[in-house]
Amino acid sequence: MYMSTDHWKDRNTHHDSGSESTPLLSSDSHCSHGSVIFQNSETSDLEFKYESIEAGSLNSTATVLPKRLSSVLQDNTSTANIYCPFTEEKCYGIHDCSLIKNKNYDKSYEQSLSKEFNREYLSSNFTIRQESIEISDKDIRPKQSSLVTIFSVWNTILGSSLLTMPWGIQMAGFFPGIILVLAMGGLCLYTAYRLIIVHQYHGSQEKIEVVQLSRIYLNKWVEYIARIFSISVLLGATIAYWILMSNFLYNSVNFFYDNIMGLPTYSITDNSTDTAEVLCTRKEIYNGSDIIMAQERTFDALGPAWDLHKTVPAFLAIIIFPLLNFNSTTFFTKFNSLGTVSIIYIIIFVLIKSASWGLHMDKAMWEISWVLKPTFPALSGMLALSFFIHNIIITIMQSNRDQSKNGRDLTIAYALVTITYIIVGVAFFVCFPLAKSCIQDNLLNNFQKWDVLTVGARIVLLFQLLTVYPLLTYMLRIQLISSICKTSTIYSTLITNFILVSICILFATFLPYIGTIIRYTGALSGLIYVFTLPCLLHLSFLRKQGKLTTISTIVHLIIPIIGILNLIAQFFIVDH
Repeated sequence: MYMSTDHWKDRNTHHDSGSESTPLLSSDSHCSHGSVIFQNSETSDLEFKYESIEAGSLNSTATVLPKRLSSVLQDNTSTANIYCPFTEEKCYGIHDCSLIKNKNYDKSYEQSLSKEFNREYLSSNFTIRQESIEISDKDIRPKQSSLVTIFSVWNTILGSSLLTMPWGIQMAGFFPGIILVLAMGGLCLYTAYRLIIVHQYHGSQEKIEVVQLSRIYLNKWVEYIARIFSISVLLGATIAYWILMSNFLYNSVNFFYDNIMGLPTYSITDNSTDTAEVLCTRKEIYNGSDIIMAQERTFDALGPAWDLHKTVPAFLAIIIFPLLNFNSTTFFTKFNSLGTVSIIYIIIFVLIKSASWGLHMDKAMWEISWVLKPTFPALSGMLALSFFIHNIIITIMQSNRDQSKNGRDLTIAYALVTITYIIVGVAFFVCFPLAKSCIQDNLLNNFQKWDVLTVGARIVLLFQLLTVYPLLTYMLRIQLISSICKTSTIYSTLITNFILVSICILFATFLPYIGTIIRYTGALSGLIYVFTLPCLLHLSFLRKQGKLTTISTIVHLIIPIIGILNLIAQFFIVDH
């Protein structure tokens, strides 16, 4: 999910469409062999600046362009005979410059040229020397290799869903859960690949995503729907993160408080597991022949004023809200590596705990392990978000050095994600020493607060989420404000942040179930982004190529039906 997806935002923030200068050399330009772009400013000055060139925007032809540029201009030593038209929309190569022999040269125009242009790019005879154009190492950033691309996709997809995977397998059944993970992983891979193919057909150099493709190949109403569900994905992620942060903050504070005050650092859940490292937060109370699941109290030694659901979500807002009002998110993007660290920590944590417990599957459990439980849609809905990367997959894969290997690299990345989910989910499920029904939608809730590895996991994840949440809220706020009004003011920012935080607090107080939030968000947003839009865009692509067949139409209309059934099924599941 989006726990580690913030790095793509950092990538986009460096390429603001409102930049004051235009890159001199860019592969995104429609000019061949690189172009010289002259930007028209309000003062009519001819600004000729280098911007940071995006990864891979220089090719072998562009790197020798300064020498070519110099030789071309040296052939026209009279500045009075050179005139280059320019606009913001079109770029003109140096060979397209019109030579107007009888044009009166305006001396005042030459004086209006910026000092930087005169000093660095104009010599006495209006030539451009190769040595006067310096390109630093930072300006030349080669596109990323296949290995980096694969790791980027893996790191972006994996997120908080990793904590819920054992619970999802418990809800679906052991072997059916594994099969469902494989099936959903393959389906999400296929639809993500369809988006890449459509983008390549449209023009791989153009920086557009699914929303823009929907407007171009479908219609504006589909674009609006795509925007709405893009917002819903971010909103669901922020709510899930708020629930997790409240949980981590609550348990971390309790741990340090107990150690400082010298209080017992274990919770008593029943007579037989008073010092066990694992616990069942739901206790089975036998009332005759009925079994009633009773929730454990949600406050500890600090008392009702420090309650997991009633007060901690509001206390969290005191920490988070000031961080949401920064105009720049650069500070938070510097902690992107924490996403990878936290994921690796969780994987190692689960493997260590599982190895210490050993196998806890008796013969009876193995016999029923092939039974598909009626609650399996809880896992399918959750997986729709667990494998979700469709709204940014074009941006990520566009940075791949060899575009012909996008399909292979995407397949490898999805395979690694699927294997990671299965390893964590299966290892924890098979080795969990208590009843499998005790597995929580946040696997860390199954551990005592005094467990050292669990404390470390909660602290690492808390700090990582504190840096990710402002980034997600920033993206969500920008989309909301841009959809309602044209400009953003300090008042609109504060009001939007207040509304978003209030929504998160309400969910963390009255519906603090991360599994429920993830499965509904995944089923709802997945219906549009994972199951419907890729198929409709693919059918439109085939129709434009004249390759649309009846079989292809039927197959690609069945996939959205699967998404509809997945969403409907969520309303018939009771998971808490």
